[in-house]
Amino acid sequence: MSKKPELRGRAARLARLLPQGPSQAARTPFVLLVVLLLGGGLITLLILNSSLNEGSFQLSELKKETKDLTEEEQELQRDVDGYAEPDALQRRARELGMVPGGDPAFLDPDGTVRGIPGAAALPSGLHRSDPRPQEVASPPASVSVPPAPPQSPSSSGPKPAARPAAPPSTPEQATKSGPTTTSGR
Repeated sequence: MSKKPELRGRAARLARLLPQGPSQAARTPFVLLVVLLLGGGLITLLILNSSLNEGSFQLSELKKETKDLTEEEQELQRDVDGYAEPDALQRRARELGMVPGGDPAFLDPDGTVRGIPGAAALPSGLHRSDPRPQEVASPPASVSVPPAPPQSPSSSGPKPAARPAAPPSTPEQATKSGPTTTSGR
């Protein structure tokens, strides 16, 4: 095998500046750098793993709290649905002294009354002798209903219903004459 070619001139001078044998000093900083990088990476992974575990504990606690709140919401919704059932509404209305209403009457914008207004009838279980106070609704004396404008025979609208008689002026007359009618419903 051949020897290394001998360098001459400038190349020879530069070759003398380079170390001739194996050097331990150049390898030590590199090994330290690699060990520090590996140690830093392991410490970073440990910190990252700890924070992920902490986050998973918080997540499981929040899921449990969400489950509890969802169950509470469903329970409250069942209560609301129970109160909104027709039977429950009817029972509660009777406890408050309310009675089912009769047929409604409507006021048109021109002041005519459509339908025949009537007072609600008391159910068979309730009597006027109930301890609850019964109020007789009578319109104030200062309120008057304007007369309906005359309609021409050629108008195609519905014919207005007859106006009810004026309500009695005293509560005694109201109980003797029957239920009062009001046009304000």
